[in-house]
Amino acid sequence: MYRKELYVFDGERTVPAVIRNYEERDFPDLIRIQQESFPPPFPSELWWNEEQLINHVTLFPQGALCIEINGEVAGSMTGLLVDFDPKHPDHSWKEMTDNGYIRNHNSDGNTLYVVDIGVRPAYRKWGLGKWLMFSMYDVVVHLRLERLLGGGRMPGYYKYENNMSPEQYIDAVVKGEINDPVISFLLHCGRSPVKVVMNYLDDEESCNYGTLMEWKNPFNKLVK
Repeated sequence: MYRKELYVFDGERTVPAVIRNYEERDFPDLIRIQQESFPPPFPSELWWNEEQLINHVTLFPQGALCIEINGEVAGSMTGLLVDFDPKHPDHSWKEMTDNGYIRNHNSDGNTLYVVDIGVRPAYRKWGLGKWLMFSMYDVVVHLRLERLLGGGRMPGYYKYENNMSPEQYIDAVVKGEINDPVISFLLHCGRSPVKVVMNYLDDEESCNYGTLMEWKNPFNKLVK
């Protein structure tokens, strides 16, 4: 199982943190993270429920990570394994994650697919999301997978919908001309755009688009 001890920074102040696999005792905290991280207009029915969380810790516990600060769970990240074909990339979040229940987890899959990542707003400037992402890269390398993949929301796109296509929007974000709260964060974490997908998620701010973004295992030649 996964456990990483490190220091994170609240401004210039160092704070000890632990990244570990989350467990059933953490479920109330995980649901609270969802509620605080994804407020309306994000659909509340997409917040975790207990059945989904039980599946996470049962079907693929390696992909169920949380970060703990002073004994408090401050953020979480969840994934599953899928067999991804880059030649046929189109899909929705619901299709790829079994609507968050991950009953389609494939232990022989070649890709770790991100179901969700969230950090409580009080800790947003501490770099916790980036550390969770880096820790999931550790899982990709440890399991000798080809990549980490996931669809990023585009919550700033609705402001530009009438002036540019979603592909043009992502291109502007990559060039640094526009800052998108999610896509820019994923770029800072080392992930690269693969494709913009229509009807990826029921999300008004993103106009229902999502951008598939990957991190390729640098040891991929050893995987094969």
